[in-house]
Amino acid sequence: MFIIKNYLTFAITIALTMNWQQLISTKRLGQESRHLERHDERSEFKRDYDRLIFSAPFRRMQNKTQVFPLPGSIFVHNRLTHSLEVASVGMSLGNDVARQLIQRRPELSSTLLGEIGTIVSTACLAHDMGNPPFGHSGEKAIQTFFTEGQGAYLQDLLSAELWSDLTHFEGNANAFRLLAHRFKGRRDGGFVMTYTTLASIVKYPCQSSAAGKKGKFGFFYDDRDIYLRIARELGMPQLSPGDCTDPFIPVAFARHPLVYLVEAADDICYEIMDIEDAHKLKLLSFDETSRLLLNFFDDDTQRHILQRIVDEGITDDNERVTYMRACVIGKLENLCVTAFIDNEDAILDGTFSGSLIDSIPPMQHNAYKQCQQLSAERIYNSKPVLDIELSGYKIMETLMEQMTEAAVYPDRFYSRQLIRRVSSQYDIQSPDLETRLLAVIDYISGMTDIYALDVYQKINGIALPIV
Repeated sequence: MFIIKNYLTFAITIALTMNWQQLISTKRLGQESRHLERHDERSEFKRDYDRLIFSAPFRRMQNKTQVFPLPGSIFVHNRLTHSLEVASVGMSLGNDVARQLIQRRPELSSTLLGEIGTIVSTACLAHDMGNPPFGHSGEKAIQTFFTEGQGAYLQDLLSAELWSDLTHFEGNANAFRLLAHRFKGRRDGGFVMTYTTLASIVKYPCQSSAAGKKGKFGFFYDDRDIYLRIARELGMPQLSPGDCTDPFIPVAFARHPLVYLVEAADDICYEIMDIEDAHKLKLLSFDETSRLLLNFFDDDTQRHILQRIVDEGITDDNERVTYMRACVIGKLENLCVTAFIDNEDAILDGTFSGSLIDSIPPMQHNAYKQCQQLSAERIYNSKPVLDIELSGYKIMETLMEQMTEAAVYPDRFYSRQLIRRVSSQYDIQSPDLETRLLAVIDYISGMTDIYALDVYQKINGIALPIV
């Protein structure tokens, strides 16, 4: 296995500076050689945004867990509302970065740089679309089915590349697959997104065999050629040595610069919004929550925020937390823009390490770390969260067992019955075993929490369909 961290020094020697004119491209995957007449004035990147908003996979995120199970009368975030909020912050980040870059280099004003806000916002909408039901618990259920569960015997039947993808399965790579893969029955084979939008969602631009201990990767081996085409077109430097055409050499690239803005928008929203949700669910007191949020500011600014709350007559604790949360998000957005601009050269060289959040001033970085620490102790290990993770894991484990057995033994009676449930866009009846197993992953990972529970109950005879 070739670990990314082992070739960072090598990467510095081979990295070529990326340039904005090449990085922002309107070329569309699947329509490279076609010229289509447009009948409205939307930009190509606004078309990407609209395609995602009106797509079924995007709508399905309303029934996918973010952190907390749906608690009845108290509304907390699901994947859909989280993605919308991340997209809003991403739009601000992209617009502010574009404005400052053009101020520094006026020659860029005639390029597509002004579209950065729309591109980042679109990538933010898509960043969680590949997450399976029940969030990280669902990811672990898929991984451990092959490493610890009944799927372990399949290792001898599969290629090393697919085995690595399955045992490291995670939502980031699956989001790229969902948007770029040529599923059956779709027009042009997929979403037909621009190269730049697709590159902007790939947080870990490497294949699973180069993922290292954390197991994070950006594209399945089955979709590797698509990513290589995009990276080369946009001028993103390859970080791993060797020939990309050699299937036995793990491939990794420098991130597209806009990935840093997508990541920052996600970092800001999930951490700060989880704190607000925890307060609503009474996992955190008002005093604890306000202290965490006010820690992002110096004493004078804290007094100003508290005085504004009084002046505006905000007396409800939830509303006061909402006001403070908005102040924190605004502050972090401004600091991440500054971090991006200050590190632009390193980002374009592919030598920038860490995230934008890691590059903000110590006061705010320490306050962010305090939120992370408390979240790990009091939120992510709370009983409601653990309960949904345990239930979700069991549901996903059972679905993986049943559907994988059907894919491996498709001629059995029960297998044929299960296979009939699978949408025709997933090639589960392929003569190739690996294609059938990928179809199982595509089918299960695309389920909502509610649909996964429904299928689980029916195939286990717990609930009968009502006709």
